[in-house]
This record gives sequence, C-alpha cells and structure tokens, in this order.
Amino acid sequence: MVASEREGAAADDSRRRVIIIVAVIAAIVIAVVFYLLLRASGAGTVQPVLEGAIRPSAPEFAQYGPRIVLDVPEADEAKRALGDIWMRLHTTVRNFTGRTLTGLEVRAAVIDHQGKPVKERTAIVLPTKEQAELQPNRTMVVQVTLEGMTDSDDRANIKMEVTGFKFK
Repeated sequence: MVASEREGAAADDSRRRVIIIVAVIAAIVIAVVFYLLLRASGAGTVQPVLEGAIRPSAPEFAQYGPRIVLDVPEADEAKRALGDIWMRLHTTVRNFTGRTLTGLEVRAAVIDHQGKPVKERTAIVLPTKEQAELQPNRTMVVQVTLEGMTDSDDRANIKMEVTGFKFK
C-alpha cells in the first residue's frame, strides 16, 4: 500500500506543477496583452479636422482670430493603474467676433522646457450635443484630454490655441 500512496502523491505533485506553470504562462500573456494595448492606444490616432474652417493662412483668420479669446488654460492630471498619465486641459473660449461661431477647432498641447510638444491633440469643440454654436459675446468651456504620458516626460507647460473656426 505504501507504493500506491507514493504514486498518488507523485501524480498530485505533477498536476500541481502543471497547473502552476499554466497559471504563470497565462499571467505573462495577459500582462503582455495589456502592455501592448496601452502602448497602441496612443499611436496612430487620426486628428479630427473641421471641414471648411477658416485657418491661420486665410486673411479672415487675421481679422477674426484675435477676437476668439482663450483664457489661460488649466490642467488636471491623474495616473492610471497601468502606469501612464492623462491630463485634461480646460479653458474658457470667448467670442468677440460679432458673428455666431458654428465650428471651432482647438489644439491642446503639453510643452517641455525647450518649447517642444510632449503630447498634443486637436479637437473639434463646436458643434457638440450640448452646444451647437457660440453666439457673439458669449463664452463656453473647452476641455481636451491628453493621454499616454509617463513620469519621465518633461511636462513644463500647457498650451491651447484656436486652429480653425466657421461662422454661421
């Protein structure tokens, strides 16, 4: 009987080893998948473009651009469980053009000490579900989220600017 107990104990040990090995391999595969998803989420994104917008190269931009005023932007930041950092930049837009804005494109960026962007994103902030247009002498709050930064990134400053607009 002693020999059969040893064979049973050996079989139990080999099953435990197989289960542990499979669990470790599964954990490694899951960690690699999460890492790749985290890194891939920030790459290859297409920046939205406001079709038919007045751009900085147009003469109307020189006339009306300075009258679309952005307050000094502020930022909130948080660290995610996967280790990256996201920042939400927000400011108030003021329309002093005398015309109704039906489209507004804003570029938000986190800048390093050399003035180069660490992370940037262009967002179309008008029209939205809540606000289809911005009347003259009115304001609206604009928020743009930037994701995928690390602790080692040189995040010295933030910047938001109007890159395009459309009138009614």
